Amino acid sequence: MKKIKEQMKTTKCCALGNNHRLLKNLFTLILAVTVYGALAQDVIAADFLFPSLHLGVEKGGDAGDVSTLLQIIFLLTVLALAPSILILMTSFTRLAVVFSFLRHAMGTQQTPSNQIIAGLALFLTFFIMMPVWQEVNRSALKPYLHEEISQEAALKAAIAPIRKFMLQQTREKDLSLFVKMAKVERPSNTKDVPVSILIPSFVISELKTAFIIGFLLYVPFLIIDMVVASVLLSMGMMMLPPILISLPFKLMLFVLIDGWHLIVGSLVKSFIGG
Repeated sequence: MKKIKEQMKTTKCCALGNNHRLLKNLFTLILAVTVYGALAQDVIAADFLFPSLHLGVEKGGDAGDVSTLLQIIFLLTVLALAPSILILMTSFTRLAVVFSFLRHAMGTQQTPSNQIIAGLALFLTFFIMMPVWQEVNRSALKPYLHEEISQEAALKAAIAPIRKFMLQQTREKDLSLFVKMAKVERPSNTKDVPVSILIPSFVISELKTAFIIGFLLYVPFLIIDMVVASVLLSMGMMMLPPILISLPFKLMLFVLIDGWHLIVGSLVKSFIGG
């Protein structure tokens, strides 16, 4: 009986405590709502000015306003497409794919990271494309800024060095493929090749070249993996992953032959010669 009475007292105390906490929380909530309402009234009474934004299309004063608006829209479009232009019309594609193949061939998982690979490919792209961009700056950008040539003439002068670079790296087979799919007349020379055909032809040519280089990179590392796997199998160590043993040997081989020097040097020479 004493234990039952003590349990009942304990239950009553807990219930009273819970009721007390509930009333306290309710009072706090009511106080917060009251304070918030008072502050809101003070803000409204103080004539607080909220910023407004208006979007719309209005009638232009003359044709010059419309022309300026179209130029701004064209500039914004070019800026939005700038990453695609940088990736697909320069050496970036081949560099990035080859570095990715190298990482997988060595079996280093995420080392170097994607950010390092993209950064290295980007700066090598700047180095490789620098003569092309200097020619664009000399023949198109500077004359246009000095108002020596028109916008259309500047665009034609700017695309010429880029076309020359892409044509040097594009296979005739790939150009022929897109000419047939576009159902246009066969160009008599390279100057007659449209840009809409040249760009995709250049991209698939770059991908093919990158895959060939990636295959050549895989061969020596694949031999090391096969040798290590055969040795482990002959020793009866089938539960040990071969990558744990082959990875140090592949890293040692890559360092001894100065792999980064050879690969980067070969990639750059494949674009600029020498």
